[in-house]
Amino acid sequence: MYKAPVDEIAFTLKHVAGLKRGMDEGLFGDLSEDVVDAVLAEAGRFAAEEIAPLGAIGDTQGARLIEGQVSLADGWRELFHKWAEGGWNGLTAPEEFGGQGLPNMLNVAALEMWNAGSMAFALAPTLTMGAIEALIAHGSEELQDRYLAKMISGEWSGTMNLTEPHAGSDVGALNTRAERRDDGTYRIFGQKIFITWGEHDGTENIVHFVLARLTDAPAGTRGISLFLVPKFLVNSDGSLGWRNDLHAHSIEHKLGIHGSPTCTMIYGDGRFGDEKGAVGYLVGEENKGLACMFTMMNNARLAVGMQGVAICEAATQLAIAYAKERTQGRAPGWTGSGMSPIIEHPDVARMLLTMKALAQGSRAITYACAHAIDMAHRAGEDVQHWQDRAALLTPIAKSFPTDCGVDVASLGIQVHGGMGYIEETGAARLLRDARIAPIYEGTNGIQAIDLVMRKLPLSSGDHVRGFIAELKEIAEEVHRSDLDGFGETAKRLDIALADLGAATEWLLATQGEGRTVEALAGATPYQRMFGLVLTGCYLAKGGLARGQDGKDERRAALCRFAAENLLAETAALRDRVVKGADSLEAARSVLD
Repeated sequence: MYKAPVDEIAFTLKHVAGLKRGMDEGLFGDLSEDVVDAVLAEAGRFAAEEIAPLGAIGDTQGARLIEGQVSLADGWRELFHKWAEGGWNGLTAPEEFGGQGLPNMLNVAALEMWNAGSMAFALAPTLTMGAIEALIAHGSEELQDRYLAKMISGEWSGTMNLTEPHAGSDVGALNTRAERRDDGTYRIFGQKIFITWGEHDGTENIVHFVLARLTDAPAGTRGISLFLVPKFLVNSDGSLGWRNDLHAHSIEHKLGIHGSPTCTMIYGDGRFGDEKGAVGYLVGEENKGLACMFTMMNNARLAVGMQGVAICEAATQLAIAYAKERTQGRAPGWTGSGMSPIIEHPDVARMLLTMKALAQGSRAITYACAHAIDMAHRAGEDVQHWQDRAALLTPIAKSFPTDCGVDVASLGIQVHGGMGYIEETGAARLLRDARIAPIYEGTNGIQAIDLVMRKLPLSSGDHVRGFIAELKEIAEEVHRSDLDGFGETAKRLDIALADLGAATEWLLATQGEGRTVEALAGATPYQRMFGLVLTGCYLAKGGLARGQDGKDERRAALCRFAAENLLAETAALRDRVVKGADSLEAARSVLD
């Protein structure tokens, strides 16, 4: 059973990502380490004792569509209510609407633990939090007054409605229609697919954020508007009114996250109400809905990255526990009686250490991204710097941990051997759940395009150059360190950082010369390279932090393993970035 690694999470937040320094500088008000530790401890307890025990039930039973109504798995409705009563939905929300106003760093740490307990369950708060953020940033005062408090309390949940059968990553192709009404409202008509937690019985109301196109709107993304479309209309006194004209037509039968109802939603077919058309309220301005939705999407991208971290952690814990108990053969040097635990075999230890390093690295990357987002709201004259840092890290924080989640869950099955392929161990569920994360909220290939084409050129490339210079300072500290456990880490970091720097300059040059195909061909390997280098550097930073828990040498040793095993990949990735386009174009005919 999953046990939240609260101490390691707290250490990474404070000493690697930057929370402690921010608190020491007074950037987070009166937030103290005692409060941070208490929040993390309770989030970990809830994840381990309340969510995790119901994860398997959600997987085997799943959400069920019965006579047009979606019912959650047994126990999940009560679980959601307990979660809401704990105030978890409002950790970062404004205090004036009932939130707690805490840093985003604490929220993503809690998201990691909830996702590790059950990724399918944690999807509900993930989407609701994104909807809250969009409403705060772009909604009218009237909409905020009517909807925010109930959403922040967890009494109502939220969704994000983008995808249509013919409009997936190309959102500009959507056809869902919006018509104006004289009273200032709109009527929404259309179909949306793959809507996470689009219908369920866990909350009194569901507030849908729907992208649609006005009848006189320009074509493409320039003609998209965002609408708030509640399941139940809300009266002026805050009570629930008539059922809106929308419903879940079906729920998907998926590879994983079975407990999460993934719905096909129908808007405006006349099933409910006196007039066809779901009542919607404009969020932001007409034809500028995509910018509003990106507030939700950027929030969701980091949250999905946390799913990858969570899967890494849960799979690693499960595999280590199994490897300590399972005996098979006699490992080299084994002096005990009988067969040795498989953790003693070098290849098994290598797999487990790879899992551990990727989990720790992914955690540090996502927490560093959350830190940048927090600083962008608090850093005064340095706001632009931190906005650029958050923008640069977001595609990496979404893609690298989710790719690692799939890889680590797969390694976890390998450690289990044949038992990993049997559902009862739980290892297979983690891989099935993990596989969606590199796909939704912008595929990892799209994240790579965003990183290379939009984020590297920020400040004419000076921001990414400055970031790499900061990482080189970590390597220099390792050179000066007296920790024996680091081994040749500093040398390996130097080489990997040189590879990253060379690939970065090459990509910036190709864009400057208009060689877009070459840049795009190298985008995905570059994104992985960046993630690996950050893993090595952040693990080193943890080893250098001199924490009070006596684990300095252990952290340094894990960093050494990552540096001497995982970072060896950067040279090959650099070559793929620089030379990949030629072989790709030459081989295209193979696909005919």
